[in-house]
Amino acid sequence: MESAVTHPFRAAVEADDHDAVHALLADDVVFTSPVAFQPYEGRPITAAIVRGVSRVFEDFRYVREIAGADGRDHVLVFEARVGDRRINGCDLLHTDDDGLIDDLVVMVRPLSAANALAEAMGAQFDRIAREAREESERTAGA
Repeated sequence: MESAVTHPFRAAVEADDHDAVHALLADDVVFTSPVAFQPYEGRPITAAIVRGVSRVFEDFRYVREIAGADGRDHVLVFEARVGDRRINGCDLLHTDDDGLIDDLVVMVRPLSAANALAEAMGAQFDRIAREAREESERTAGA
């Protein structure tokens, strides 16, 4: 079912509002990347990855939003560019009882664009890991 209301995650990503993205993630969110074998667990690393993706994607735009009947599942279909590669993909979101995203799966195509994304994100990963570590240290000390 196509959604008439924009999901808050979509609005936050489109506004490049990383604080809002962070606030929408559950502490125990699981992020499944299209280019990594193991999922990432937790708000700090997931928020850092979303920030990293925003630095890598060019001409990013959501083109469609689909909501499940129970309102807890959403599919956000997007288009972007990584270097000279056009990429199509979707963000699969699931929200918990509090309305926070507890599961985020990203899928992309074609393979050549997924490979370009993997390479570009690999170049970002030291920064992503540092940002996640710094956030974890801040929240542990709070």
